[in-house]
Amino acid sequence: MRIGILQCGQAPAELKQDMGDYPDMFVRLLDGRGFQFRTWHVEEMEFPESVLDQDGWLLTGSRHGAYEDHPFIAPLERFIRDAYDAAVPMVGICFGHQIIAQALGGTVVKHQGGWSVGTQDYDFGGETLRLNAWHQDQVVVLPKDAQVAGRSEFCENAALIYGDRAFTVQAHPEFTDDFIKGLMDKRGKGRVPQDLMDRATGRMGEAKGSDAVAERIEAFFKQPRAISRGAA
Repeated sequence: MRIGILQCGQAPAELKQDMGDYPDMFVRLLDGRGFQFRTWHVEEMEFPESVLDQDGWLLTGSRHGAYEDHPFIAPLERFIRDAYDAAVPMVGICFGHQIIAQALGGTVVKHQGGWSVGTQDYDFGGETLRLNAWHQDQVVVLPKDAQVAGRSEFCENAALIYGDRAFTVQAHPEFTDDFIKGLMDKRGKGRVPQDLMDRATGRMGEAKGSDAVAERIEAFFKQPRAISRGAA
């Protein structure tokens, strides 16, 4: 199955050499599950010609806010709506989770409760999964087709499912503890409260549910669906 990665941001340059960029992390996360990947760097205005160019789309995280005025935001939202209308499945992670919701009529804001950093506990339909998080923004109003698939005490809309058309997760199943540590060192100082970073450091080493989320992503992409060919 051909999955197009829409790269919406970049890892800090200091971390790329050892840990790779965001698309590399998703390739590792989903390795061995029968996917072939191609990346478009939409943050730098590189877009596929058509939503039908791949069998599904995966939208990465980003340091940008979905509500901010960047050149790639509006065309990315159009692409999301076109893919949704054509029933080409999409998976969104963190920023990807937020921009899909916003493009489809939801609301994303800078959360008044502040940051979520490091290992967090999420309830996925009665199953508790520990996943790494790195975000301040949240989806606070759901699009009409969205249903909550996962939540935490800090983030009520932590995972959303839109029938067979989109599955999105606020947390980062692709982030290792080492990468979170690198983010705290390179992007956290002066932005994220020190007590949150200390708490995140204290929870490093706890077993993560990344494989369980990868299984959900695989099942979502591979479920039978009829794809409309009406969208360009």
